[in-house]
Amino acid sequence: MKQPKEEITFHDLSPEKEIFLNDVCDGLSKPQKTLPCKYFYNEVGSRLFNAICRTVEYYPTRTELGIMKTYAGEMADMLKPGCLFIEYGSGIGEKVRLLLEHLKELSGYVPIDISKEHLKEAAEDLNRDYPDLEVLAVCADFTKEFSIPAPQKNVTQKVIYFPGSTIGNFHKEAACHLLENMANSLESGDGLLIGIDLKKNEEILIQAYNDNSSFTEAFNRNILLRINKELDGDFQLDWFDHEAFYEESKGCVEMHLVSRREHKVTIHGQTFQFLKGESIHTESSHKYTIDEFSALAKQANFNLKKSWIDENDFFGVLYLEVI
Repeated sequence: MKQPKEEITFHDLSPEKEIFLNDVCDGLSKPQKTLPCKYFYNEVGSRLFNAICRTVEYYPTRTELGIMKTYAGEMADMLKPGCLFIEYGSGIGEKVRLLLEHLKELSGYVPIDISKEHLKEAAEDLNRDYPDLEVLAVCADFTKEFSIPAPQKNVTQKVIYFPGSTIGNFHKEAACHLLENMANSLESGDGLLIGIDLKKNEEILIQAYNDNSSFTEAFNRNILLRINKELDGDFQLDWFDHEAFYEESKGCVEMHLVSRREHKVTIHGQTFQFLKGESIHTESSHKYTIDEFSALAKQANFNLKKSWIDENDFFGVLYLEVI
């Protein structure tokens, strides 16, 4: 009789409250106030983002899923048997399941996400549905240094999976630095399978971040609600408007929260002044051409091996190898 599968291995490296507080206070002290977009993703924020991904306007998720459904077999063929598959920003694990149907000889799967409860739920579901796969979940800020856990089976190759065009949330210099960190955690011949959002018509981009259901607006404001709950803040959410626009010179969509009035906000005893019309920059989403991203990745010691693009040239999934 087959023994029941063991529970997932869970490594909790989530940021401490003090780090969250310091990041928030540092960002709100700048001339252009900012908040790190990684703090969108508590349990509420993660569920709001999943709702955004189902809206008509938000094309990236369904387009990337379409690419994965069509080409997952080809992508799997790029990986060696015995590969350790490491997913950055794993979310609900919807896309990785398409690959797991083709990856039969993995040494293990390492989902990494900053949203602890969301990660636990998704990892436990995968652990149940794939009984022969060792799941080693890591709750961590993947922009910081952390250790990738080792599976019980022998590892022939490591491949990082970074879907969802999350790399676009980083300015070019920061994106290159993150790619360098990835490359440094790998060895020559190891791989990176990554999703990037491609440059396209401005109207399509603006609609994607201003959905009619207002999920993106709620997602944007939720970071203020999280600060209120976890850092003793007193933001009045209805004093801020959601705004998203395309900055062509930067090749990115910017999301802001714009103050409707002059007022003060207190966070853990520290006060911040807001002028009417002053904004908090909460997220950037950079768009690339394949050549632009390939050049950026090469600076970080990756070579482009293959790319898959949808029929509308909206989105690309790229496989790169460490030089």
